[in-house]
Amino acid sequence: MENQPDRVDTFHITEEERNQRVDAFLASRIEGLTRSRVQALIKEGSVQVNSLPAKASYRLKTEDRVNIRIPPPVPYCLEPEPVEFTLIHQDASLIVVNKPPGLVIHPSPGHLRGTLVHGLLEQTKDLSGIGGVLRPGIVHRLDKDTSGLLVVAKNDRAHRLLSAQFKAGEVKKRYLAIVHGITREKEGKIELPISRHPKRRKEMAVSRSGGRRALTFWKKMEEVGGGFSLLSVTPKTGRTHQIRVHLSHIGHPILGDPVYGYRRGWWKKHFTAKDGRIPEIRRQMLHAESLGFIHPDSGGFCEFKVPMPADMKDLIDALKTLVF
Repeated sequence: MENQPDRVDTFHITEEERNQRVDAFLASRIEGLTRSRVQALIKEGSVQVNSLPAKASYRLKTEDRVNIRIPPPVPYCLEPEPVEFTLIHQDASLIVVNKPPGLVIHPSPGHLRGTLVHGLLEQTKDLSGIGGVLRPGIVHRLDKDTSGLLVVAKNDRAHRLLSAQFKAGEVKKRYLAIVHGITREKEGKIELPISRHPKRRKEMAVSRSGGRRALTFWKKMEEVGGGFSLLSVTPKTGRTHQIRVHLSHIGHPILGDPVYGYRRGWWKKHFTAKDGRIPEIRRQMLHAESLGFIHPDSGGFCEFKVPMPADMKDLIDALKTLVF
């Protein structure tokens, strides 16, 4: 890796390519290079148009000459660690895992060790390098306290093709959620845009003006204990905290969600003292049950399913003993 030279590409703009932004053009022409990565290279002075430093917003003209210099990926200084998760599937291009609740996907401030990334490095050595950094090819994410299925790319081509499917909303995802309240309808659709909360910047919120399109379908699977519902939830877009925000907005927050639902102290006060029958809730009751996508090698559709985890099943069984 240390001896790899920079990659240099040159493009001569044709009439059909004119008027495109230079950052969008390069991202579309170079496999595995995202638009945000192109913009970072532009800021570093690694992109030139007609031998002059480029701006990301520059609109290309016929016969422009565009040069881009791409440095090799820089390895993360990560040590493999044994981390508990279930390997569902592995082949030459991808890995599918069942993530337990409480496991962080990748290193971040406050979570420098013991992440899924560390565990992946322990189990396999051939993982994709995308975005200028050699790192395990995380294609999408689950919140720390959400359990269930996650697909990881083992090479740059698989990363690019899987990422494109997620971006286009072509990946089939289905979640199980235990929520507060009994839903009036048997099923429903929530189509409300989501953006950053205007005051609490670490949180998301439904935005009536602006925000990114977010679409969630849900179906009631079961009424639980007279005061709760088990829902099957299918998000058609992939916004941050989408399911949690949408269900909370319609008045059915997920049990155990400390951000968009009732605080954990509320749950303790109302239920855990009832003859010791109700287990303590330590996380939001949300589980990624099913994941389906087009395999980057075969071109065929593949789908993976995992059962409801024990903590959710035990909670449902316990709630059924309550009388409201």
